[in-house]
Amino acid sequence: MKTLKFGGTSVANANNIKLVKDIVSQNQVPTVVVVSAFGGVTDLLLNALDLAAKNEIGYKEILSQIEERHFNAIKLLFPVAIHSGLISKVKSELNDLETLLEGAFLIGETTQRLSDKVVSYGELLSSYLISEHFKAEGLDAILKNGRELIITNDNFGNASVNFSKTNEQVAAFFENNSHKITVVPGFVAATEDGDATTLGRGGSDFTAAILAAATNSEILEIWTDVSGMYTANPKLVKQAKCVAHISYEEAMELSHFGAKVLYPPTIQPVLNKEIPIVIKNTFEPEQEGTLITKNTNGEGKTVRGISHIGNISLLSLEGPGMVGIPGISKRFFETISQIGVSVVLITQASSEHSICIGIADKDVANASKAVNLAFEYEIASKKIHPVKVETDLAIVALVGDNMKSHQGLSGKMFSTLGKNNVNIRAIAQGASERNISTVIDKKDIKKALNALHEAFFEENIKQLNLFVMGCGNVGSKLLQQLQQQHSYLKKELKLNVRVIGIANSRKMVFQEGGIDLSNWQDTLDSGTIANQEAFISKIKELNYRNSIFVDNTANATVAATYSDYLKNSISVVTCNKIACSSEYQNYLSLKQLAKKYNAPFLFETNVGAGLPILDTLKHLIVSGDKVKKIQAVLSGSLNFVFNNFNGETTFHDVVKQAQVQGYTEPDPTIDLSGIDVARKILILARESGYHLELTDIENEAFLPEESLQTNSNEAFFNTLVKYESDFQKRYKNAADKGCKLKYVAQFENGKAKVGLQEIPQGHDFYNLEGSDNIVLFYTERYPQQPLIIKGAGAGADVTASGIFADIVRIGNF
Repeated sequence: MKTLKFGGTSVANANNIKLVKDIVSQNQVPTVVVVSAFGGVTDLLLNALDLAAKNEIGYKEILSQIEERHFNAIKLLFPVAIHSGLISKVKSELNDLETLLEGAFLIGETTQRLSDKVVSYGELLSSYLISEHFKAEGLDAILKNGRELIITNDNFGNASVNFSKTNEQVAAFFENNSHKITVVPGFVAATEDGDATTLGRGGSDFTAAILAAATNSEILEIWTDVSGMYTANPKLVKQAKCVAHISYEEAMELSHFGAKVLYPPTIQPVLNKEIPIVIKNTFEPEQEGTLITKNTNGEGKTVRGISHIGNISLLSLEGPGMVGIPGISKRFFETISQIGVSVVLITQASSEHSICIGIADKDVANASKAVNLAFEYEIASKKIHPVKVETDLAIVALVGDNMKSHQGLSGKMFSTLGKNNVNIRAIAQGASERNISTVIDKKDIKKALNALHEAFFEENIKQLNLFVMGCGNVGSKLLQQLQQQHSYLKKELKLNVRVIGIANSRKMVFQEGGIDLSNWQDTLDSGTIANQEAFISKIKELNYRNSIFVDNTANATVAATYSDYLKNSISVVTCNKIACSSEYQNYLSLKQLAKKYNAPFLFETNVGAGLPILDTLKHLIVSGDKVKKIQAVLSGSLNFVFNNFNGETTFHDVVKQAQVQGYTEPDPTIDLSGIDVARKILILARESGYHLELTDIENEAFLPEESLQTNSNEAFFNTLVKYESDFQKRYKNAADKGCKLKYVAQFENGKAKVGLQEIPQGHDFYNLEGSDNIVLFYTERYPQQPLIIKGAGAGADVTASGIFADIVRIGNF
């Protein structure tokens, strides 16, 4: 014999019921078929009863909805010739239901006893129609009322099963039952006196397990809308995978901690008889599903699943009067038990100074009141503090039979959560080490589940979620590079890089599954109006693990938001030099925030675009070296200008060419004023360990004051024409000496300066071509012959590649 159970979604409508019939008809052995109410009907019944008890006539509208759903099923499942008989039977049952609801309406209240009678109609109606459909399709089926099989006590609402009596009833019925298929309504039962009871929400699973054990079924099949038990909730973790084989104990732990595919008490009746359970998908019956047996013989991973319970509160009792006093725990738990509150999690300090329990949010008010009353004397005498309540929490649990034999799982779990700024409020781990549970903020559930799933199940593939601000020259190149290298990163570096949000000065757009980078321009154009506050608010709201904010702008307002990102454990990658060259205290604060919140703050492209200048400097400092002197040509745009400016060209035309080719900022005065180079040498000095402000940098300007004071590009270029003779004279003076003009930054003896210099032949700067940069580090280890870094230091491609490299660095942290 087999026992099959079909849940509410599996029998939600006529089409689904036809699928159920196809599945049942394939069995060659006698079969017990346990069915739930049509999907959503139980909630409708409870809502109707609640409205009736509040004297609200709206319960009749709900009753009409229930009637319509069942009448529609009849029309679609049966030939017209038998409609009237079926409708008459359903109508009769609904009339009885209406009488019960009218009673609640008239007296203005309800009881658990009445509730059990009302909600049972969902299963009674669905089982009747399904059994009749089986018969109409030629199956040898019979309907048996579950109230005549399963006997319970009179704890209405969540009755306890009398297994001895139940097994007798089941044996007696099946001994004389010759039908191949027996349809039984789930969830419903009765006392020995015949009063209707229910087995609690999820009770249809329990019904099936009770019957499977009582009939010694060869297997219990739970048919639902998913293809088994998953490594995590697939609605929250898209990468979750079905677990092929799992033990009874693992399944119980996962179902207890929120894996809704299986009702926790289901396992106990079949566990004693070692009847296998298989969880299958009604809508994809060809899928293997999950097999649950006594043991798994060490199959699969150490951690078999990650589960969670939401809407949890912590109740903490603590105080000096608890230490060494026997009976405190007993009184505490007795108090909780007496008010009917279920404890989900317990943790107690070894000092006995505090006891902490996790309970459902809905119970916290009654529980805290009861505990404060129970310890009224101790609280008044200040031996114990009033109970402390923390709400809006959740429990996340790792589950696996083999976890106890593997070291470091707890550390890996806590480290993963910590890296993603998920604060752990409480920890519980049983002696069996089959379960490690942590209490976290409810808002962090999705991030925690995804981060842990990535750490324990995804073959070390790490997902990075990018939010890109600025998509002009540099930003567009970065997006192009990310698209081009996506497969390589995933295959070779185990990094799955997704761009979740993009913004420019006009528009912004978010796509939670990742933006298609082959068409990002059109996607952005159809986005909403750009707003910086809304942009960061959305990133916080999404609360993704491994989030990275990428700033491709030169905007001071954007740079001012970095602290907001870092405080929320959102890493920052930027080519924007403003933040790191702002007041020293702000620069230092950003570095400290990055450490405090474990959110990398990387700005390699601030100096030298894609050249590894800052990275090399960091390695020198970390290894104990000390910078004595820095000489550098740090402006690719200025180097391009002075490499192309000669007696045959005009300064105006060369600068214009640099702007058109993207070597300068949109406002070329930023480059030509020397402020950009001053910021770069300041950053190098600070990264070398020196405390300098931008005002400490001596800037020897080569542009006329009139050029520096212009307020538009047009006015600026007009001044270059006006002072062309001065620029030609400067060039000629250098050329006559056999020198070239280079804009040089220098740091030595704690002081820094920038300015245009005449570089003689033989100097390291003399043959610097195009837009290249060069940096000479004179350190304690390189006192005479400097460490030299040289290469392209400007241009959208190389700057984007430097940002790209910083993103990969974060992925490898």
